[in-house]
Amino acid sequence: MGIKFRLTVLSFLQFAVWGAYLTSMGTYLAGVGLAGRIGIFYAVQGIVSLFMPALIGIIADRWVPAQKMLGLCHLLAAGFMAAAGYYGLTAGAAPEFGTLFGLYAMSVAFYMPTIALSNSVAYSVLNQATLDPVKAFPPIRVFGTVGFICAMLGTNFMRFGGESIQTQPHQFVFSAVLALALGIYAFTLPEIPVNRSIDKNPLTAVLNFNAFKLFKQRKMAVFFIFSMLLGVSLQITNGFAGPFINTFREIPQFAGRWGANNANALISLSQISETLCILLIPFCLRRFGIKRVMLIAMGAWVLRFGLFGAGDPGAGVWMFVLSMIVYGIAFDFFNISGSLYVDQQTDPQVRSSAQGLFVMMTNGFGATIGTLGAQLVVNHFVFSRQTTLDQIAGWSTAWYVFAAYALVVAIVFALIFKYKHDAPLKP
Repeated sequence: MGIKFRLTVLSFLQFAVWGAYLTSMGTYLAGVGLAGRIGIFYAVQGIVSLFMPALIGIIADRWVPAQKMLGLCHLLAAGFMAAAGYYGLTAGAAPEFGTLFGLYAMSVAFYMPTIALSNSVAYSVLNQATLDPVKAFPPIRVFGTVGFICAMLGTNFMRFGGESIQTQPHQFVFSAVLALALGIYAFTLPEIPVNRSIDKNPLTAVLNFNAFKLFKQRKMAVFFIFSMLLGVSLQITNGFAGPFINTFREIPQFAGRWGANNANALISLSQISETLCILLIPFCLRRFGIKRVMLIAMGAWVLRFGLFGAGDPGAGVWMFVLSMIVYGIAFDFFNISGSLYVDQQTDPQVRSSAQGLFVMMTNGFGATIGTLGAQLVVNHFVFSRQTTLDQIAGWSTAWYVFAAYALVVAIVFALIFKYKHDAPLKP
């Protein structure tokens, strides 16, 4: 069995685990009276990313082979996610926030480090096979998005009691089954060597000082700071697009529309776009360089949010569809290109730690600030209003606020980030 195929299976399952609930959890929470807590459920992914990816990355660099660490994390995540699903099923329409949130938070605490860790494993295995990660990784990563889409569609069309599981806690059980399969599979991957000679000081290791030394380079410091600022946008549509689209079902003229009743399937167009855009990354990085690629991503985020604000599931559904299409550029040109850039700019001895730092800045600081801030915006403009029509108008305003933020970040990045692209990515 070829190494590219084995890494393709890894990528598929890695993101299928996330896709089973990420875009539909907000719909379930809103349906069980936890609409005002959606933000914290998504923000906890960022909170644990402040320390868990870096900590797990250091363990993988120094003590436990990365592929085994990846498997262990997925097995633990599966156990807690299964417990969250079981509790949701037994609690019915009124789950207690503390219990559901606690079990879910423990699961994502072990899942979030696997995003960086799976990248590190893939890059290491490709290097062992003398394959160029910039060329070989994007086609492999495409199948991560395929896995995400398959899981999303499974959640949309799988039914229990006549209802889609996108409105039920069964989505957590579905995710747990996928995580269990990946946890077992990861132990079969090629051995990744550890380096016990680096950084003998345990405190220095725990604090990830090796990776933080990258901040001494002005170019990398600015890159990581803007990765955080752009990371603010990452989880906003994951958390709130579903509840937003489902609100249209309460308006008679949209109640029978396919888009209003199949939010997860509609949102899956974003991931379909992502599969195509990933393939553009090697060409764009070589042709334009990381600065222009990041600017393209930022412009796409402006369109992503602005089109949500202007569209609807009726005559304006084309704006929803276009928003889904530009998401592929918004996500890939930032997240995947950024990860490849970090890989090219860092020493192999701290590669897992550096990937952990990138995830910390994006899914950690950025996503935490973004989801908590977005919850405040949505609470003010949407959930504080009584009628459905007023809420729809509030949603539109909220999406325009998010678009304005992305535009400001893009302008400042263009002025501050100094990067001269003259052919090779590696200096």
